[in-house]
Amino acid sequence: MRYMSSSQFGSFLRCEAAALAELRGEYERTVTDAMLIGSYVDAHFEGTLDIFKAQHPEIYTRSGELRAQYRHAETIINRVERDELFMRYMSGRKQVIMVGEIAGVPFKIKVDSLHDEAIVDLKVVKAFALIWNPEKKMKQHFVFFWGYDRQGAVYREIVRQNTGRTLPFYIDAVTKEKPQPDLQLYWLPDEDMDNALNEVVSLAPRFRMIKEGKLTPQRCGKCDYCRFTKVLTGPVNIHEEMEVYEVEQP
Repeated sequence: MRYMSSSQFGSFLRCEAAALAELRGEYERTVTDAMLIGSYVDAHFEGTLDIFKAQHPEIYTRSGELRAQYRHAETIINRVERDELFMRYMSGRKQVIMVGEIAGVPFKIKVDSLHDEAIVDLKVVKAFALIWNPEKKMKQHFVFFWGYDRQGAVYREIVRQNTGRTLPFYIDAVTKEKPQPDLQLYWLPDEDMDNALNEVVSLAPRFRMIKEGKLTPQRCGKCDYCRFTKVLTGPVNIHEEMEVYEVEQP
């Protein structure tokens, strides 16, 4: 629990109570097929696909064949390997681990593909269409919806601390769309990552104190963990929970 990662920071941002329970082994998030498909593709590029297959027998049918969704993962892999630019950006040093500090908090990163001139991360996503964010009441690019700008900011800073160079951050992205996936290479502007890094600097010390047991984590009240551990303490007036939701415009 010493080091914080970009994904761990994101978990605390979504729900502090759930993130802490997961770190302590008191709660395990549900692993979906969609998540495993992404992990399948990641494992291929990491060179650990055989290990992944051995650890996840559920991806096979009783006859020993890959289930349909994982055969599509092979389609995704074959598609990106046909693209010269995609593969060029994935041709850097693989799974480079670095450590550093942000706001006095130890961070650890693992870069998918590190070049002398660039940081590259592989993302397997549902689609490139904008995603509705109910909290912000607006549609967002998947990079911002899933906090990949924050990941880029953390990676850029830790790489800078280790190499003395501030490198650009790229996302080599491919979709899970059928029958054929889409693919794109995205570059994140420094301004977006600067803003995201400010958020990390602001909240990382709090999250560390929660991990150390010095602060009580807040519950979001909406996630699976909060529903699973919810304890009723009395009746609630129906008017207290009435909310007005803006209708999403097509």
